[in-house]
Amino acid sequence: MTAPARTRSSADLISAEEPVLAHNYHPLPVVVARAEGAWVEDVEGRRYLDMLAGYSALNFGHRNPVLIEAAHRQLDRLTLTSRAFHNDQLAEFAESLAALTGLDMVLPMNTGAEAVESAVKVARKWAYEVKGVPADRATIVVADGNFHGRTTTIVSFSTDETARSGFGPFTPGFRVVPYNDLAALEAAVDETTAAVLIEPIQGEAGVIIPDEGYLAGVRDLTRRAGCLFVADEIQSGLGRTGRTMAVDHEEVVPDVLLLGKALGGGIVPVSAVVARRDVLGVLRPGEHGSTFGGNPLAAAVGSAVVGLLETGEYQRRAAELGEVLRDELAALVGRGVVGFRSRGLWAGVDVDPVIGTGREISERLMREGILVKDTHGSTIRLAPPLTITEEELRSALRTLEKALTA
Repeated sequence: MTAPARTRSSADLISAEEPVLAHNYHPLPVVVARAEGAWVEDVEGRRYLDMLAGYSALNFGHRNPVLIEAAHRQLDRLTLTSRAFHNDQLAEFAESLAALTGLDMVLPMNTGAEAVESAVKVARKWAYEVKGVPADRATIVVADGNFHGRTTTIVSFSTDETARSGFGPFTPGFRVVPYNDLAALEAAVDETTAAVLIEPIQGEAGVIIPDEGYLAGVRDLTRRAGCLFVADEIQSGLGRTGRTMAVDHEEVVPDVLLLGKALGGGIVPVSAVVARRDVLGVLRPGEHGSTFGGNPLAAAVGSAVVGLLETGEYQRRAAELGEVLRDELAALVGRGVVGFRSRGLWAGVDVDPVIGTGREISERLMREGILVKDTHGSTIRLAPPLTITEEELRSALRTLEKALTA
């Protein structure tokens, strides 16, 4: 009889990564082996409530049965053709995503950074062909504190020195202004401006929510200036904030919408640039592409994700449970929490630095069976799957209280 395979311990697996994996992440010391819904389990069988949801990639929970069924069904038929040929899943995906967003055309890609890079290219080409900006003079205005990805072009307009240091020379053509400052934005926009690219809520910066009216102001300003409003909803979109998109809170429709993370249901990487026809219409065959972008497996899962959102159930859950999250966090202010920002099931929580760094608080919570992730300084982020129950959410917040006040 063959002996059963030895299961490697968490400590062994973490040690094994050290010599063979690039050290571009500093993960918490937990090794996840299984997951379902809002829960994950490590190799030793310890269970944890996932309060991060893959930075919103798992909005619909781990192994959502509807999405898993769509993936299995497609895996049994066809996974990849490249865009050299058509496939029978792509049209439905593009049609449903365009309808969900209220826009016209879809450019399917894979990762969030690819969607942002694609939008930069499209905005520049639109500026030259439609707006009439002289060749190689187009500019794009972005916000301080942004996080749009980690490619060389994207880190060129980052203000995070950790993301930038050592990666120059940087790509020109970007102007950085303070976030949530319409006057500064207006001063930066001129006849060379192709687009204003912002996150409706800045996630990596600590869930920074702009003042009411800011997004509507950006929409008005870009219309008057004759440039594009590009909204990066890769983290904030697809139900996270209690509406389908974060811009929906101000009833704003951007010219270009960037989606990713949850669009793949936590199963496959799926991203998309969704835009008006006159914007994406500037692309012609051979000018942009992706071997895996729009592959049938990704399209099938993406269509299933859109189907979940069309019901409105997940947006309602995020809105209703978001009130619980906000109220529970408000009760912790002055008791270990110095401030927080939340919208829907998404919060940035600023912990009193005397109590610990964000990393230290995350490690305390991990030991108590709750998984979160820190960002700058003593800030932690909470972004549970939208499938979490009210009792699970309240339990996690009680554990946070314990970690802060013990």
